[in-house]
Amino acid sequence: MRRSLCGGILVLVLLAASAGISVAQETGTPVFKAPYRAFESHEFGASFSDYEAVSGALEGFYTYGSGKNDFGLRAGIADPSGEGDTRLLLGGSFRSRIVEYSESFPLDGSLTVGLGTNLGSGDDIFLVPIGITLGRKFDMEGSNTSFIPYVQPVLVPVFGSGDSDVEFALGLGVDIRFSERWAVRASGGIGDIEGVGISVAYIR
Repeated sequence: MRRSLCGGILVLVLLAASAGISVAQETGTPVFKAPYRAFESHEFGASFSDYEAVSGALEGFYTYGSGKNDFGLRAGIADPSGEGDTRLLLGGSFRSRIVEYSESFPLDGSLTVGLGTNLGSGDDIFLVPIGITLGRKFDMEGSNTSFIPYVQPVLVPVFGSGDSDVEFALGLGVDIRFSERWAVRASGGIGDIEGVGISVAYIR
């Protein structure tokens, strides 16, 4: 039953994303999430992203995990394309595993929820992304390296001092853990806002 519900949500969000409206995650940057974390206890690191609305964004993050759940905080700055002052990015996120792969369903899946803001000159923007991320972990034999390719469709209510809207994003990415302490992540958004994000994390 749970797999059927998650599959239905995925189909609906993918159909909506194909309409061509797309934002990113809780702070408005194209940094998406794999279905499970690479760390046991916690991690911290930095993300750099480049997308249509800005010439570059830099964020720091911290994530704490417990059981099947983890909680993350992000903060950073974005440099708008063209004229405009630097914008402040703040956000928090929650991820919880809801699907385990099996013979009948070959992917792991997690529910993701976020709350964030993008503040600066012009309209202040608040985002509440809700989505599901689906993927699978592959370990390289004889090493500490693992790969997690994933897809994350997200429904994003957006509101603030400008117009309110409900938008959609489709995130594609891969997480690479290449040692016991370090991981690299690459992701991108598909839609009206097309961009990429790269993250480096120290994991414990």
